[in-house]
Amino acid sequence: MSLLARCFALCLLFVVAACSDDAPQRKAMVATGNTHATDAAAAILAKGGSATDAAITAQLVLTLTEPQSSGIGGGLFMLHYQGDDTSITTFDGREKAPLNADETLFLKPDGKPLAWPDAALGGRPVGTPGVISALWKAHRKSGRLEWASLFEPAISLAENGFAVSPRLHAAIADANHLDTDDAAAAIYFLGDGDYGEPDVAVPVGHILKNQPYADTLKLIAANGPDGFYKGPVAQSIVDAVRSNEVNPGLMTLADLSAYEAIEREPVCAPYRVYRVCGMGPPTSGGLTSLMILGLLEPYQMSSLDPGGLVAAHLFAQASRLAFADRNQYMADADFADVPVAGLLDRDYLRSRSRFINPVRDMGSATPGTPPGSDMESLAADAGLVENGTSHLAIVDMDGNAVSMTMSVERAFGARITAGGFVLNNQLTDFSFVPTRAGKRVANRVQAGKRPRSSMSPSLVLNDDGSLFAVVGSPGGSRIIGYTAHALLGLIDWQMPMQQAVSQLHVINRNGRTELEDTAEGSDLAGTLNQFARLAAPLADLGHTVEVKPLTSGLHGIRILPDGRMDGGADPRREGTVVEVGEEK
Repeated sequence: MSLLARCFALCLLFVVAACSDDAPQRKAMVATGNTHATDAAAAILAKGGSATDAAITAQLVLTLTEPQSSGIGGGLFMLHYQGDDTSITTFDGREKAPLNADETLFLKPDGKPLAWPDAALGGRPVGTPGVISALWKAHRKSGRLEWASLFEPAISLAENGFAVSPRLHAAIADANHLDTDDAAAAIYFLGDGDYGEPDVAVPVGHILKNQPYADTLKLIAANGPDGFYKGPVAQSIVDAVRSNEVNPGLMTLADLSAYEAIEREPVCAPYRVYRVCGMGPPTSGGLTSLMILGLLEPYQMSSLDPGGLVAAHLFAQASRLAFADRNQYMADADFADVPVAGLLDRDYLRSRSRFINPVRDMGSATPGTPPGSDMESLAADAGLVENGTSHLAIVDMDGNAVSMTMSVERAFGARITAGGFVLNNQLTDFSFVPTRAGKRVANRVQAGKRPRSSMSPSLVLNDDGSLFAVVGSPGGSRIIGYTAHALLGLIDWQMPMQQAVSQLHVINRNGRTELEDTAEGSDLAGTLNQFARLAAPLADLGHTVEVKPLTSGLHGIRILPDGRMDGGADPRREGTVVEVGEEK
């Protein structure tokens, strides 16, 4: 047989094998906090879109269907895994303080800080939104489908409407002052002639349409970031912020036109046989969750009952130590010297881990002195509020992945809207007080600075660099504990993803030890529900225990050794997981 004939035969065999039923089928998976977003992202993957394409579509839909949690009027952190070279890129789309803001932003004329509820309402707490800039930058690097095509599902849903879910209805009803914003009231409330009384939250099942948002999306689809940061959308944002009667803000058109998301290096550290990667400053999430894992590494966590007393105690102690350092050192690294390498130094973490008493709560932990730190000039600041948040996890058919956490800060952000979307109140994540005991607070307000966050989108790699897991959560500063606990479940306790995200929570932010309480009859009642009975034993160890609902929103995907995937959607919210298969 000639060389040409052999080549032809081999090619023919390859084609036959590829077309046979035994040929491996490529798979993709998406997990988000809302079924409309999950389905829209899955459709993008089925069309051959990348993980980044699907994440963009999902966020645009979530802005519409889960407006209390995230949206284009807020910010995000994205980790992107490139399957063919195992590299990780991160995109920082965190909001920024106005260029004319200073450390007095949240101080009253007498120098005392505003009460948080007063500071969080209106135009003053609105940071320059970063979502669209970050999504554009990510799309230019790893998008596959046309930018404008990714907007079509959200535009169609906004114009044709969707049924209001129980969670969305409850969020609207609980959002004080949202109905005082005329534009928001027109979208989320019903007046005379429909259901009787004015300012009634749209009921469950109501078909909610949002034409102003559809119009905004059309401008961004056609013009890219300029459709958001310049022109009529930008003007509507500035007008809403500056003309707010209750609490006018400082944002200008110059703040919007100058905004640019930043591509940053991930923060990564080894844990057991894996490498865990997260987002670095200005979020504290990646560093703090990695520190919790590093502090627990000397302990044989795999031998412990995941829902038992010892595991809960050790996790709470490691969390105390990590939060003590978080509160002292972490802020926007473009403005503060954050000792990133020192905080993750294995010798430093080993020395800190020795403060853990296996049989006694240590009480309030004090910050350590990691290599490269300057503790003498800094004052600690906790900053524990951040609730209007969502997370998504996506793996595409080429093995690329996105772990992305998005936020407007509290539910419905600043309770004002522009262009059909909610504006964030992220500036309240800054420390209101710039100094304590004569020392500067790292997370104080400064012009153009990004406030510290707790968002913790995470990727876990095998020792060969291949992808093992994608995971993250909403939940304010508890995000850190939710994510770290899920990572323990995946790595130490070898749980499937759904079990890892469904674990009942134990949280300590260097204060009370919080144990999750579950409502009678909920999806979680009776599942691993050993934590409520741990209250008394933990108290005997010296913990101050609070049993309360802990509403995470963990979503994740795990890659099995044979290439199959299993996903998890947090049962505490309304998220879903969809697997997408390539047509044969």
